[in-house]
Amino acid sequence: MKSFSDSYKAAGVDVTAGYKAVELMKEHTKRTMIPGVLSGLGGFGGLFGLDISGMKEPVLVSGTDGVGTKIRLAQLMDKHDTIGIDCVAMCVNDIVCAGAKPLFFLDYIACGKNVPEKIASIVSGVAEGCVRSGCALIGGETAEHPGVMPDDDYDLAGFTVGVVDKEKILDQNNVKEGDAIIALPSSGIHSNGFSLIRRVFDLEGKGDFYSPELGANLFETLLTPTNLYVKPVLELMDQVPVHSVCHITGGGFYENIPRALPEGLSAKIEKKNVRVLPIFDLIAKEGNVPEHDMFNTYNMGVGMCCILPSDKADEAIRVLKSADQEAYVLGEVVKSDEGVILW
Repeated sequence: MKSFSDSYKAAGVDVTAGYKAVELMKEHTKRTMIPGVLSGLGGFGGLFGLDISGMKEPVLVSGTDGVGTKIRLAQLMDKHDTIGIDCVAMCVNDIVCAGAKPLFFLDYIACGKNVPEKIASIVSGVAEGCVRSGCALIGGETAEHPGVMPDDDYDLAGFTVGVVDKEKILDQNNVKEGDAIIALPSSGIHSNGFSLIRRVFDLEGKGDFYSPELGANLFETLLTPTNLYVKPVLELMDQVPVHSVCHITGGGFYENIPRALPEGLSAKIEKKNVRVLPIFDLIAKEGNVPEHDMFNTYNMGVGMCCILPSDKADEAIRVLKSADQEAYVLGEVVKSDEGVILW
């Protein structure tokens, strides 16, 4: 007998919709399969065989995150196939800062009403993010929350596990005075600061609209997926002695860059070196947001920073560009307790 419950459906939870969603998402998860995957969807747990050949002392590194209120833009545009890329990026970009290679990913979707096609669209983005970062989507959960969330509402979170040899874990204490700070440009806002954006632009009910300042659709610009830096950064670590890496997320420059530095050292950055994207200028202008608040909220066009010996800067940029990742020198490490010196 097939699994179904008319009583549960009448209460707002349609288990058959859940089954359909799983069937629809299988074509997407199939794209992410890599050596090590030992199970398909539908089991009680996702299985992954850990290959530690060549490692002296493997260390597992985990990360979990969501995409914040960027979800609301996806809902307003009724476009759900890219927000999953953001979710993956927020997790895997974090663990690569420890030098870890992502192995697998799990997602969690909470929704007011399970519409299988919408859920599968969300998962297609998660799968795309996994493909781009070289990890497998081996499981997840879709939870229907009638009476708690409106029918059209949903939230998305993810969890990843990666591995790194203990002797190769990046340690900010290796950073030295005079080290170069290499910027890896962002694709746009990424996944932080959207509550401020929604206040600045008052997006509710406006629908799509063209922005002359951007020369593009504002909603599409804001919804641009977060860059995935895993593959180029791992390639860089294989070829250049990287001392530290930081992912510029919520809190912008002032909160994130100091996390990649030891006490007594700071990042000295000339503002003219920061390749600020037009969307950030527009937010500052339309919202009358002070410069400090912009740099303390957004990535300002820099999604990740790699800190390494200054005499390796040119080589690092060459390696990154050969891996299809644009890069440039952003600043240098100096003796100071300020954390970040923007001048």
